[in-house]
Amino acid sequence: MKKIQILLLFLFSSNVLYSQTAIEYLKKGDIKYELQNYKGAIADYTKAIELDPKYADAYNNRGISENSLTDYRGAIADYTKVIELDPKYVDAYNNRGIAKSNLTDEKGAIADYTKAIELDPKYADAYFNRGVAKSNLTDYRGAIADYTKAIELDPKYLNAYNSRGIAKSNLTDEKGAIADYTKAIELDQEDAKAYYNRGISKSNLTDEKGAIADYTKAIELDKEDAKAYYYNRGISKSNLTDYRGAIADYNKAIELDPENLYAYYNRGIAKSNLTDYRGAIADYTKAIELDPKYADAYNNRGIAKILLSQKDDGCLDLSKAGELGSDKAYEAIKEYCN
Repeated sequence: MKKIQILLLFLFSSNVLYSQTAIEYLKKGDIKYELQNYKGAIADYTKAIELDPKYADAYNNRGISENSLTDYRGAIADYTKVIELDPKYVDAYNNRGIAKSNLTDEKGAIADYTKAIELDPKYADAYFNRGVAKSNLTDYRGAIADYTKAIELDPKYLNAYNSRGIAKSNLTDEKGAIADYTKAIELDQEDAKAYYNRGISKSNLTDEKGAIADYTKAIELDKEDAKAYYYNRGISKSNLTDYRGAIADYNKAIELDPENLYAYYNRGIAKSNLTDYRGAIADYTKAIELDPKYADAYNNRGIAKILLSQKDDGCLDLSKAGELGSDKAYEAIKEYCN
């Protein structure tokens, strides 16, 4: 869950070298940016720069608009120009770090966030963003340290709690993660992602009922982006042997995302547990269509076929699963096919 703060500066400089016209173009660009008219904003910032080539704020804000249009290299060029004009322009370092991170240059991003922190040791967003970059490099302990600093500076920093929880979960500190997600929920009781993440941690601690409650709340709060919530709730229900309930959730997950091969695969398992082997075979077949190298799907389809007395076809599936690297397929071949 990667969430990064971008700071748009609505700065109206009193520098007498800035012509009033350049300032007005900057203001017009800011308004267009707020209206998400990023191309229009860029045109206005460019005009401001043409009128005053040393207008650092115009370069910075143009970079932000370029970043919003995924022109990360263009954004970096503009932030770099800001820094050339004003080496202490702290937000330019932070913003350049964001653009570098969007290009997966996490080490370069960390260097920029670190410079921003050197210039402003109380810059909570720079600590948060550096934590995101460290997490992307799987330096979860380093990320936790940065998220913690961001929280010290801003105890209501919702995203920092959520992100720190994810980092803790990646270190298998599920109880610590749950504490962070719970704090995020205290700060915003309508934060669906916090409920969802807490559900995952609860499930990892085998608290499936608690997980189901959190997934259900996430679904209530965010029906538009609920495909993962239904899928995970299905897994928790299956872990509680509520296979019919699990199938209902997998059905919904597939309805929202017909390309979710894992929903087909897990629905196949649930159907197999209810001895609906034909239905299970159909789901494993769909999973294989979506990923022809899905060894586990071949393995499970093979066993389902054998249980339907389709031994030859089933053993062919087991053999294919073995070719794709499934050790358990060879164990099944010994049991069913020799």
